[in-house]
Amino acid sequence: MFHAATLSTAGAAGGGSILMTIVPFVFMIAIFYFLLIRPQQKKQKQRNSMLGQLKKGDKIVTIGGLHGTILEITNDIVVLRVNDVTKMTFDRSAISHVTTASSGSDVSLDKK
Repeated sequence: MFHAATLSTAGAAGGGSILMTIVPFVFMIAIFYFLLIRPQQKKQKQRNSMLGQLKKGDKIVTIGGLHGTILEITNDIVVLRVNDVTKMTFDRSAISHVTTASSGSDVSLDKK
């Protein structure tokens, strides 16, 4: 009889210890989500928005540090004017950030 009473209390304590083992893992997952995953998703969303809003005439900087003005833009490719003579082709994903957005009016960028 004494043996049965000890087993029932050990079973109840064992259930509590499993819960106490899982709780720290849940907290760690929550901390990783709020400190690492969520900010990265927000940053990626801003970058995709910036790449989607690119237009002809924007002055940009590439991930390699090259400054230029967008001459042509397609879904995947951007043609930049680096100086009066040089035009370079890049993937759209190679753009780091926009330094100056173009104005609403169409201004011819080619000097002839």
